Amino acid sequence: MSKSNGWDQRLVVASGGKGLVGHAGAVLLRRCADRTGLTGGLNKVLPRGKGPGWWDRGTVLVCLAVAIVLGATSMSDIGLLAHQSLVFAEPPSQATVRRALAGLDEAGLRRVAKARAKVRARVWDLLAGRPQGFPWLAVAGKLLSGWVVIDLDATLITAHSDKQGAAATFKRGFGFHPLGAWCANTGESLTMLLRPGNAGSNTITDHIRVLGEAIVQLPVKYRRRILVRVDGAGAEPVRISV
Repeated sequence: MSKSNGWDQRLVVASGGKGLVGHAGAVLLRRCADRTGLTGGLNKVLPRGKGPGWWDRGTVLVCLAVAIVLGATSMSDIGLLAHQSLVFAEPPSQATVRRALAGLDEAGLRRVAKARAKVRARVWDLLAGRPQGFPWLAVAGKLLSGWVVIDLDATLITAHSDKQGAAATFKRGFGFHPLGAWCANTGESLTMLLRPGNAGSNTITDHIRVLGEAIVQLPVKYRRRILVRVDGAGAEPVRISV
């Protein structure tokens, strides 16, 4: 039987607890993924585990995401979830996490993206149904009602050893230079392109790819009005031949 179901059926939210720590927030994060259908959606599109004590691969990815929020920087840090074992039961092992990630090819990543987009559409409908409605942004003092704002930006991630795909960076470091897209309205990471450290800050092909993948993550009815923001490093000179 999968280890992904039923862990939260007897949970209740209460106040007045003593001796609480920040890791308690992991419960709400994991429950959000389960209740919105993200965990189940990922489990449907990824291969199922095999053998005694197997884990659904989608559940492993959700566990890893929760561990990252708790401060994990490597697969071995999945052990951070052991602090929640009374709620979640024992976390997947490092070997299980490694197998789950190793099994993600390009086709698998596309299925994951589709599952994320499907869940996002449902969640955004719930946001829009609140009394305050969908979170439209105010830019320069003007409320951009009906506009979705996407921010594109790159960042440097240091690699402390010779990792696959790592390279020297323009700041004389060593590691990666991923390019990501975020929805400013909701604070969500829409997509991320892992790149070597020597990737350009203003590589237009990378920006077009990331922007295209980000737009696909938006529910269709929210694609009518999109404002894209980039910083100076993301600006690509435009040359017009006459």
